[in-house]
Amino acid sequence: MNVEKILAISGKPGLYELKVQTRSGFVAESLLDGKKITVGMRSNVSLLSEISMYTYSEEKPLAEVMRAIAIKENEGQTISHKEDNAKLIAYFKEVVPDYDEDRVYASDIKKVLNWYNLLQAKGMVSKEEPKLENAESVKEQVVEEVKAAKEPKAEKPKAKTKK
Repeated sequence: MNVEKILAISGKPGLYELKVQTRSGFVAESLLDGKKITVGMRSNVSLLSEISMYTYSEEKPLAEVMRAIAIKENEGQTISHKEDNAKLIAYFKEVVPDYDEDRVYASDIKKVLNWYNLLQAKGMVSKEEPKLENAESVKEQVVEEVKAAKEPKAEKPKAKTKK
């Protein structure tokens, strides 16, 4: 599963694919409707490859959680994120048995299942182990692009005017 160029943008529904960096941010394409948007550097953006879930032993990367769901569902759709909380928690406990119940909320589970179903509909989920050599370089490149987009640009000094 390759989630290195997939973004979650705070305040916007669904997931986005990073397309290109611009001077004032970057362009992303919605996985929901295919519309392209410009994301400024003030937006709160998270790369799915940087998100982890709390477990009792360690923090588990989101890609591993989604891979576990893909294995359980044989790369098919999972239960709807609109199910009642008890059913969602019971399902998630089957997928990630050691998740930290005190720090992972039902809203987090809903978000993960919603994202999984969205990625699955686009054919972006896989039971296969990620290829680390290429994935790591893509991840580093995307992280650098997002950081560069968020850094303020140095202003040019203003020209002096004669009196």
